[in-house]
Amino acid sequence: MQELSGRMTKKIDCWIVTEGIAGTENQCIGVAESLGVDADIKRIQLRQPWKSLSPYIGFEQSWSFSPALSGPWPDLVIASGRKSIAASRFIKKASAGKSFTVQIQDPRIPPEQFDLVAVPAHDPTRGDNVIVTTAAPNKVTQNTLDTAKKNFSKFEKLTGPRIAVLIGGSSKAYTMTAKNIQSLAAQLKAIEGSLMITTSRRTGLENKNILQDTLGGAGHYFWDGTGENPYLGLLAWADFILVTADSASMLSEACTTGKPVYMIPLDSLTKGGHPRIDKLHENLRQSGGLKNFEGQLEQWSYEPLDDAALVAHEIRKRMKL
Repeated sequence: MQELSGRMTKKIDCWIVTEGIAGTENQCIGVAESLGVDADIKRIQLRQPWKSLSPYIGFEQSWSFSPALSGPWPDLVIASGRKSIAASRFIKKASAGKSFTVQIQDPRIPPEQFDLVAVPAHDPTRGDNVIVTTAAPNKVTQNTLDTAKKNFSKFEKLTGPRIAVLIGGSSKAYTMTAKNIQSLAAQLKAIEGSLMITTSRRTGLENKNILQDTLGGAGHYFWDGTGENPYLGLLAWADFILVTADSASMLSEACTTGKPVYMIPLDSLTKGGHPRIDKLHENLRQSGGLKNFEGQLEQWSYEPLDDAALVAHEIRKRMKL
């Protein structure tokens, strides 16, 4: 990972503004941590008519948000998600330009409305104040992996190689069918080593049961959703990482570890595929971190992604920190 991160030598006030969705919020947290600042997380919702018409309506007021936003305004705002766009724009205006606004992910409006916009390469927005990352910024660093390895030392007892299997589910782009999971379970059953499996709410009970019934026992680990989320522990202890095609965030995080990452295919909901997410997959392949899973595992090395550090470096430069 590139040496672009570190604690700030100058103390600044920082807000992270999101609507509370973990995937988008973690992108902001990753940038703040890489920047070396302690951020105050603001989770907001929009009141009508902004709820329906944002970010195009404009004219935001303090009471456009729930809870209402008020000063003193921070030096830096790191925001992500559709509802946060209106908040970034309002804070910039209300602070008379004091707050440096950073929008993570493509806002789909002119980037000039923010001080800095960070978009993954598979999104189209470009401009003088746009930094393009390979994938999504995230919280994964060598330090977080080292800490997670200590916190989840229970995985040490598993027989190597340890294979993290990160299962998402049906989305706007993909459907996860029982046939998909049955095929995956059969492939996994034939692989030597210990499986460390986590699923999501989108996976569905039927698909979870197929995995449990096919792979239960035999020295494998399934997270049952109770206790501390072992996600970072799985990344830390894994020798190989398998991720379903639907999850841009998990694919990005996995390719930040520097470990071999395999993508588990799913059925596309659109004939001809999905250009944006297909481009993400291709960018990750070209970066050297990702291969398609076809039932076999092999070791290889590549330069890990460090998109959060790239964004943090650009913030330092533009804020003259």
